[in-house]
Amino acid sequence: MSGDSVVFSFFLIFAGASILATLSLYFRQPILIAYILLGGILGPYGFAWVGDTALLEDVSHIGIMFLLFLIGLDMQPTHLLSMLRKGSWVAIASSFIFATTGYACAWLFGFSHIDSLIIGGATMFSSTIIGIKLLPTTVLHHKQTGELVVGLLLLQDLIAIVLLITVTASSDTSRGPGAIAYSLVALPILVAASLAFVRWVILPLIARFDRFHEYIFLLAIGWCLACAETANVAGLSAEIGAFIGGVSLASSPISQYIAINLKPIRDFFLVLFFFSIGAGFNTQLVADIWLPALLMSGMVMIIKPAVFGWLVKPLCRQQNTRWEVGFRLGQTSEFSILLATLAFSTELISESAAMLIQATAIVTFIASSYLVVWFFKSPIAIKDHLRHD
Repeated sequence: MSGDSVVFSFFLIFAGASILATLSLYFRQPILIAYILLGGILGPYGFAWVGDTALLEDVSHIGIMFLLFLIGLDMQPTHLLSMLRKGSWVAIASSFIFATTGYACAWLFGFSHIDSLIIGGATMFSSTIIGIKLLPTTVLHHKQTGELVVGLLLLQDLIAIVLLITVTASSDTSRGPGAIAYSLVALPILVAASLAFVRWVILPLIARFDRFHEYIFLLAIGWCLACAETANVAGLSAEIGAFIGGVSLASSPISQYIAINLKPIRDFFLVLFFFSIGAGFNTQLVADIWLPALLMSGMVMIIKPAVFGWLVKPLCRQQNTRWEVGFRLGQTSEFSILLATLAFSTELISESAAMLIQATAIVTFIASSYLVVWFFKSPIAIKDHLRHD
């Protein structure tokens, strides 16, 4: 079968991912590392067995839409307001420190002002996927560690949404310098329209046909993609629209049912997303970025635990808990990769800057995961007494 066949490409991706995922679990690594590595092996800079990476990348962005849709489903308005009151200053202060430090490091390595701004912005966020995956269920729902980690991750997600809006609007040359203002106006209109549509159309339909699970499943997918496309037409990104769609449904009594049933679809498309990241990693630039990537990774993994441990002190008296929160958040994020991909695709930053962000994310994913599974409770902890689910 031809290497250009989508079916053959899917066979290579998912068969290879299952093999590398097995090895990742043996070595106590998050499985997404396997997907990125597989993309590097099978993509155009590896053996080039998967040819149509552009198509796969387009398809993979659906995974990011579903990821943001599910994040939105977890943001019930009352819970979100409570988190904003408790930890917004921690999220804002830490983001400013990380962005400033990242900008300074990139500037010292000779990157342009715009490249340095995006690199600094990419260092602000910690990985929602790794943070949640490496938290035992008991810690996630019933312990202060879980409350702080999840709360800070969700607040960072909100900041990431604002940054993605800014980057999307800045790259839109068709509307000129007013693009950012246009997006800021379009955002609340889209939110209000989504909330109204959910209240007067979606929820009555769910209440009438909730016995038909397949219908609820289709309605949720249709709503997610409708919001994504509407946001795209309005000058926002499709990912932001999906997030708004999730938030608008968060107060529904059926939101968690929808979230549970959409997770397999999200995971399917996320495999393709992280594969496309690995496939798009230009190994020819490694010689130019390896030193900045290692130094940036070291900076992230030293500064983030220290800063979070210091900032959450008023919220948590136990020193061990503060350090644990810091180390669990001591990496960059899938949002960092998404930001780099978006900024490079719109020619806002150079390829070297995008590769630096992606390389830093990969290194910090691996190193941070090792620290967490070695020293803290985790479903895949190395020590038996720390292994909890």
